[in-house]
Amino acid sequence: MSERLEDIAVKMVADGKGLLAADESTATIKKRFDTIGLASTEESRRDYREMLFRSDDAMKKYISGAILYEETLFQKAVDGTPLVDIIRAAGGIPGIKVDTGAKPMAGFPGETVTEGLDGLADRLAKYYDAGARFAKWRGVIAVSDKLPTFGSVKANAHALARYAALCQQAKIVPIVEPEVLMDGEPGTHDLARSEEVTRWTLQIVFQELAEARINLEGMILKPSMVIDGKKVRKASVEQVAEYTVKVLKETVPSAVPGIAFLSGGQTPEEATAHLSAINGYDLPWHVTFSYGRALQDASLKAWGGKAENVAAGQRAFAHRAEMNYLAAKGSWTKDSEKAA
Repeated sequence: MSERLEDIAVKMVADGKGLLAADESTATIKKRFDTIGLASTEESRRDYREMLFRSDDAMKKYISGAILYEETLFQKAVDGTPLVDIIRAAGGIPGIKVDTGAKPMAGFPGETVTEGLDGLADRLAKYYDAGARFAKWRGVIAVSDKLPTFGSVKANAHALARYAALCQQAKIVPIVEPEVLMDGEPGTHDLARSEEVTRWTLQIVFQELAEARINLEGMILKPSMVIDGKKVRKASVEQVAEYTVKVLKETVPSAVPGIAFLSGGQTPEEATAHLSAINGYDLPWHVTFSYGRALQDASLKAWGGKAENVAAGQRAFAHRAEMNYLAAKGSWTKDSEKAA
């Protein structure tokens, strides 16, 4: 594997492949396991993620890398093989979530700032030695008629830039993830408000990245799509693509090698349909996916925590990964779901 940041970044988004976001915290994966009646233990979490990483069809053909939670980065499979080695054997790049979560921002009611910069340089050195070659940090931007405030966007953008600088210093590609919420409270903003907030957020993020002297060719952007609030969803697939592309072209430098969208509150098929429509435009970047639930939900249900269902879980994962691979090439249609 090449160690140049620019080469790693390109490989993460090339040829229609995308990223598997398997970086759920222990608290979050417990909620997912609760839906299938499975206790969340170190062993059950390992078994689930091992099932995904050993899905050869998906991992070799459609997935360029996996974002891991710290526990997973250091875990070994049942047979003793490090999980990162399973990912690498399939041609994938191991990555790591490094933020410690969005916390209420003092003095800014209803808004958060993401924490985790303290000690990050030392952690990144440890993660690099364990095999991680990219990292992820998520800033969360609340939306309403009055939110976000400049202070909140500025604080989150600054944290993203400081994180990105520490990553590049550690020879790790930073994924910069400013998520403009569509499913938060109140979730009633229209498409125009989403467009306005997303544009403003990305402008501030790239200003902070410039001031932090980030090598844009050695990073990946993981934004939210421009979508109206979940409680008032009216926008068509075509409108989401049109508004999203317009904002990206106005704010994201062409030096950035790739954009890997988050799925943020969309159903799996919605996330696929929107991604494919966006790729119908002439774009200066590789545009692909970095999905969590939108890639995993069907697989989790098919597996159900039972060893005898591993193959079924892997088939479900491979199907969803293939659909998003097609979407990253702009060639997904509803008929693709039936044909696969």
